[in-house]
Amino acid sequence: MMRALWTGASGMKAQQTNVDTIANNIANVNTVGYKSQSTQFKSLLYQTLRSESTTANGDPKPTTAQVGLGARVASTNTDFTQGTMQANESPTALCISGEGFFRVRGEDGEDYFTRSGDFTWALDINNNRVLATSKGQEVLDYNGNPIMLPEGASGDTVSFGSDGAVAYKTPEGTYVPTGQFVALYQFNNAKGLEKTGDSLFQQTDASGVAMAENNTPGLKRSVIAQGYLEASNVNVADEMVNLIVAQRAYELNSKAITTSDTMLEQANNLKR
Repeated sequence: MMRALWTGASGMKAQQTNVDTIANNIANVNTVGYKSQSTQFKSLLYQTLRSESTTANGDPKPTTAQVGLGARVASTNTDFTQGTMQANESPTALCISGEGFFRVRGEDGEDYFTRSGDFTWALDINNNRVLATSKGQEVLDYNGNPIMLPEGASGDTVSFGSDGAVAYKTPEGTYVPTGQFVALYQFNNAKGLEKTGDSLFQQTDASGVAMAENNTPGLKRSVIAQGYLEASNVNVADEMVNLIVAQRAYELNSKAITTSDTMLEQANNLKR
């Protein structure tokens, strides 16, 4: 019975993590570029109650008796399915159609990757106007330099091509390329990226190195759409169903604990 207590407790802990993951998905249903997550489980060690042996007459007993010791969280996987494209009035709103990621530079000097294209123009330490996230993280080109707006150019008239090419409109009404491109990168295993918050991902050994779409052979290039944002790919209906399933699983594990407790109580009362 003590084994059942610990097994039920392990199941409750695993389902609590599952509920936490679902709750985080629902909380980010309106977060631009958010990618939903799902919790995966695996069984714990098994205890052998009886090994393969023979009877007293020498007959073989080929079957064994094993009992599992519960479950635990194996991983939390990210679903990188494309979110819907939503129109946005901001001229610096960019949406990726494809498997690419924007590259931004954090305040710590490290490079991060994101699917959120909710950008704006900001001033850097040299008072240059650069394309940045709402947190001030600079958007980079393929050379690792910030996307910079030339002096005198209006941020409201900047054009971003489907390949990320940046151009600005002159007072005469013509567009002049700046020579910079909004960089897009792909990974051999995007599920290996590490989430750091603010819809940002960081490269890891599991994800592989970032591959630039402009010069990596074999990559299917993504397309950038100006005036659109990628919505979260969370499906609220699915998440509510998953939440009910997780709640019922939690209740079942709790019931196993209370049942084991009742059996232990009855066993203790036998000697009275």
